[in-house]
Amino acid sequence: MDSLLKNLTYIDFALLLITVLILRILYRAFLYPEFLTPLHKLPTPRHRSLTRGNYTKSDSSSHIARLRHWKETVANRGLIRYYLPGNQERVLVTSVEALKDILVFKSSDFVKPAAVKQRLSRITGNGLLLAEGEVHKMQRKSLMPAFSFRHVKDLYPVFWSKSVEMARRLESEILDINANNRGLVEVKGWATRATLDIIGLAGLGHDFDSLQNPKRSLMRQYRQLRQDPSPLETALTTCLMFLTDYADQVVSLLPTKRMTQIKAASQAIRTVCHGALEAKKRERTSGSSGQGDMDIATVALDSKMFTDSELVDQMMTFLAAGHGTTSHALQWAIYALCKHQEIQDRLRKEVRSHFPSIADGGSGPSATHLDSLLYLRAVCNETLRLYPPVPSTIREALRDTTVAGYHIPKGTVFIISPAVTNVDVELWGPDAEEFKPERWMQEGCANSGGVSDAVGFLTFLQGPRSCIGATFARAELACLLAVLVGRFRMELEDPNREEELTKRGIGAAPADGLRARFEVIEGW
Repeated sequence: MDSLLKNLTYIDFALLLITVLILRILYRAFLYPEFLTPLHKLPTPRHRSLTRGNYTKSDSSSHIARLRHWKETVANRGLIRYYLPGNQERVLVTSVEALKDILVFKSSDFVKPAAVKQRLSRITGNGLLLAEGEVHKMQRKSLMPAFSFRHVKDLYPVFWSKSVEMARRLESEILDINANNRGLVEVKGWATRATLDIIGLAGLGHDFDSLQNPKRSLMRQYRQLRQDPSPLETALTTCLMFLTDYADQVVSLLPTKRMTQIKAASQAIRTVCHGALEAKKRERTSGSSGQGDMDIATVALDSKMFTDSELVDQMMTFLAAGHGTTSHALQWAIYALCKHQEIQDRLRKEVRSHFPSIADGGSGPSATHLDSLLYLRAVCNETLRLYPPVPSTIREALRDTTVAGYHIPKGTVFIISPAVTNVDVELWGPDAEEFKPERWMQEGCANSGGVSDAVGFLTFLQGPRSCIGATFARAELACLLAVLVGRFRMELEDPNREEELTKRGIGAAPADGLRARFEVIEGW
């Protein structure tokens, strides 16, 4: 063998390499999906391209729109096999039985793929979101006191005060006679700044003051992290997908401008978290922190479960997930209320009739009082159902297992999509795709929306990997929305524009941000 290699010329080696690459592409594009996949019994959409998988060139729909279309048009018993560009195989989960197998009954058989973890870790650190198995169980148990029902109720004044601060600063900007496009608001920026301040206080006991100063470095760092890849990087990734399942990881090793900025931004956020944690430790040592402090950092420190590096990872996780997802939810809520002015008017009437004016400068409503607003709760729940901030997530089989009666080999990659399940007509009825808060106000439906099975509301997932911050997120969204609707009348800049749920990075917000006209309504 050694002598054979020695006799190879550079041309021979190049030809050999080209031959191997051609065979690999042939295997990935044709042989595997047509003849060799162990999942051949699973139904698959028609019209698979050798290069684009089931993403045909003529189809301009978003990824989520395609998944919804396949769920409705491909006859299936809980699982649909499809192919990404590069013919990477994926399995869409469509039935309650299959979802329960993966998320509840056999959750230990499934993990996030390594490539996904690497990509997310730049934003979230290696905290609770990316932990698996026993490590995840111990971390979740240690952090759970910060998200208990009672503690979240104690955070309502934080949620309310930041919501009021946002409204006042918005009003000041709207009334500024020197401002261009008077009344036109870039909702994304305001929502992100408010939620970042809130999670800073609830997570680290630290106010980032993003509402006061939108040019703060932390805001810039998160914008850097969420850059889209360049056309060249996208093309290279697509080509590499024919050769490896780790195309994203390979591209991330290249010294491109985007990757350099992303790595620098990730390190900068890590430094901010480390600094805030060190300040928290000093406060505790000096006795200057309040005895009732129960922010996430305090709970993590008290647990004595985490090293300093692990503490930073946890703070990165909750900063990223805690502000991004609620920001997206608030943007979608405003979009939905702009599209349905009658719902906006009804919600405003409820808020104004139950709460004192924010102009009075009071401490705000109690948690019990806020939770008693049935229509506010219904609007928030319906927003989270129809526009889940994280519209899809991914799991890989850690070992050979079964799902919905099918044999599933190790390494099979599943797509679990709240954006698909949450509008399943079999679970929600024929009006599943309508924005209809009233479904949450029917007798016995306040917590279910009338869905036929609890797993049908998948926004916060289900089972041991369900979102630890679900109660926190709901309360935060309710406060933000109540204040904005109570104080402003909102209309889309372009009332005819239809926003599509399109995933970018971790979550999904209206494309290019949400632009709406805010009009101050006096009397509250």
